[in-house]
Amino acid sequence: MQRIPEPELMNEPEQARAYAEADFDEANTLFVDLFVSRFPDFHSGRLLDLGCGPADISLRLAAALPGLLVDGVDGAGEMLKFGRERLALDPALASRVTLIEGIIPGVELPASQYGALISNSLLHHLHQPDVLWQMVCGLAAPGAIVMIMDLFRPPDCDRAASLVQCYAYDAPPILQEDFYNSLLAAFTPNEVMEQLARNDLESLQVETVSDRHLLISGRLG
Repeated sequence: MQRIPEPELMNEPEQARAYAEADFDEANTLFVDLFVSRFPDFHSGRLLDLGCGPADISLRLAAALPGLLVDGVDGAGEMLKFGRERLALDPALASRVTLIEGIIPGVELPASQYGALISNSLLHHLHQPDVLWQMVCGLAAPGAIVMIMDLFRPPDCDRAASLVQCYAYDAPPILQEDFYNSLLAAFTPNEVMEQLARNDLESLQVETVSDRHLLISGRLG
């Protein structure tokens, strides 16, 4: 099945609220657990979360790793609004998490290098995926951790529809539609490996970690 791109930003208020209020606990818990288990020596320093959305993973990592400073970036102000509301309720986390509205690659960041760069569900939104990998190369400190999780494209529309029915059967229709469109917009593992090769990032490992998620991870030299 050929890829069908979707809009890069989720900035409509109704769409952003549905996403922020959705139950992504399974996927977000998986992401944080994988990060902590694979990189147990990284418990302080500066981390950049690209396409952080409502910042759930940014906040979870900051809570799990008290020595961490987290910068979360997203181009959708409507998404960031929900993360800022959560930060306002937790002053301790607010002192270590900064949420920034901006479009990659032109966004201004508080730091020029990061010890870890992460992203969840950003890659499939990008019409030009190399933008993400070029940012990773440009912002990674020597030995930086990279961990990117995203959907991968199923072989056909029937499989995409069955995944929606399995994991979003009780979600609002707008979220079901977003999930379906995101599956069609996602890249296959082979396509991601081609992207990494184009950007001299073959040291990163690509693997499937669920029936719908792939993970790109490793350390840069």
